[in-house]
Amino acid sequence: MRYEQIRKEIDAGTAARTLPVWAGRVLEDVAAGRSCVPAVRHPLGFVCLPVERDGDFGVCLHIWTPEIRPAPSTTSPVHCHSWDLLSFVLYGTVRNVRMDIQSGPDTAPRETAQQIFEVVSQGDVDELRATGRVVRHSPGGSSTHRTGESYTLPAGVFHATLIEDGPEAATVALGRQTPGGGDLSLGPLDTPTHRVHRSPSEHADAVRALRRSAQQIADAHPTHAQSGPDSPSDHHSDPCERHHRSARR
Repeated sequence: MRYEQIRKEIDAGTAARTLPVWAGRVLEDVAAGRSCVPAVRHPLGFVCLPVERDGDFGVCLHIWTPEIRPAPSTTSPVHCHSWDLLSFVLYGTVRNVRMDIQSGPDTAPRETAQQIFEVVSQGDVDELRATGRVVRHSPGGSSTHRTGESYTLPAGVFHATLIEDGPEAATVALGRQTPGGGDLSLGPLDTPTHRVHRSPSEHADAVRALRRSAQQIADAHPTHAQSGPDSPSDHHSDPCERHHRSARR
């Protein structure tokens, strides 16, 4: 399944019937070595499988699991995307907390202040560029999304994503790039510009995590376990022949 087909399923209200079966097959194919989509440790605490990257459009599976050690983060969980996000929750409970951002040194005491980093990705390297722009943030509104629900987050909205009711969750994440935006993160004032290499999960850990996640999808959607769209390979070209890139933030 590609971006447009997945979006149509969500918009039509049929995603709970089709996406779990498709996602489960993707996970099983990767775990069995039938697909070379990588399972990349993301600094925001989940494992990212970049299933599609085609111009301004992308599709990823995001998995929060205790099977894989989280990648270290050099900034903070508060970030914003350069792309509009549409996500479908395969299982678990996801809460997004929007942040109110106040700019300027007069409103940002040093003990609560952070600076904005611009995140520029090239291949498996993320360059976090310290902008020197000082801000402080406070929680604004939040929204909670459970198994079978979908949610959106527009580009440019600072937020933090929390997993509730247990440590595990998975989503199908669709991204559509917007013109003029940037991937941004908040971090310490004294952290300079630096680079971070995204790293794939250890193979054995990834296999356990993906098979565990596939089983959780089946358990969360038992009435649709034997139905749904065709194999992922029927809907897009061999991922080994495509360039995959997942935005860091």
